[in-house]
Amino acid sequence: MALRKRNLPRGWYPEDGAEVSKLLSGWELEGEVPAGAAAAVAPHAGWAFSGKLAYRALRSLRDAQTVAVIGGHLRASSQPLVAFEEFYDSPLGPLEADSELREELSRLLGLRKPGPLSLRGDEVPDNTVEVQLPLVKARFPSARVLWLRAPNGPASILLGQALSEAASSLGRKLACLGSTDLTHYGPSYGFAPAGGGPAAERWVREVNDTAFIEALLSMSPEEGLRRGCDDQSACSPGAAAAALAFALAEGATRAELLGYATSLELRSDESFVGYAALGFY
Repeated sequence: MALRKRNLPRGWYPEDGAEVSKLLSGWELEGEVPAGAAAAVAPHAGWAFSGKLAYRALRSLRDAQTVAVIGGHLRASSQPLVAFEEFYDSPLGPLEADSELREELSRLLGLRKPGPLSLRGDEVPDNTVEVQLPLVKARFPSARVLWLRAPNGPASILLGQALSEAASSLGRKLACLGSTDLTHYGPSYGFAPAGGGPAAERWVREVNDTAFIEALLSMSPEEGLRRGCDDQSACSPGAAAAALAFALAEGATRAELLGYATSLELRSDESFVGYAALGFY
C-alpha cells in the first residue's frame, strides 16, 4: 500500500484524531453553512489562523463519492500536479485516492488543446492540499480523494473543466475544493504598497482582497486568476480558478462568501495574510 505520510508539523493541525474531532465539533456550533455547493474555496494556513474558515468551505460542499482537493503554489507555466499514492495519511485515518478518476483525468488532459497538458507527480512537500485532508475526512468519512495542484495560469481552468468531464464519464459524484490564501502583506512578504498600520489593514481588507473575492463572486475564473496574479491578492489563484471552472461546468450559477478573516485577528504583526471561504452553487 503506497501511503503518503503527513509532512506538516503539529503546529499546522493536530496530530491526534480525538483532538481534531473536538476542535471541529466546536466549529460546527458557530453557525450553519449553506449546503449543496459543487465547489468551494478554502484557505490553507495553519488551523489556528484559518482552519475554521476552511472547515466552513468543506461543510458547504454537496454530498460526494470523491472530493478533489486542488492546491497551488505553482508558476503559471507549470503543469498540473497529482499525487500518485493510493492512500493519504490523516489523524482521522487514511483517505483512499480515486485512482480511476485520476487516470481518466490524465487521459482527458492529454487530449486537450492548446496542449497537451499532463499530470505530473506531486512529490515536493506542500501545505496547500495536506492541511485540508483531515477536514475532508471529517466531512466525507467514506469518500475517496483526488490530490491535485493547479498552476497560476490558464491550464488551471482547463483542469477544472476536465475534472467535470472525467467525473461525468465515470458516473462519479464529485465535489471540488480550491485551496488558496489571499494577500500576503508586509515586510516578511516583500509587499507593502499601502504602507503600514491600520491603513494597510484597511487596504488589504477593503481593496486588494475584496477585488479578488468579487471576481470569484462574479463567477469569472479568468478574472479571479487575473486579479490574484496581477494584484498579488492570492497565493494560489489557479486553485480557486480551477474550482470555479469545475463548478461552472457542473451548472453552478452563483457564489456566496462564507467568511473572511486575516491573521491579525489572532496575532498582531506588521506582516499578515487574508483568508476567505466561498461556495459555488
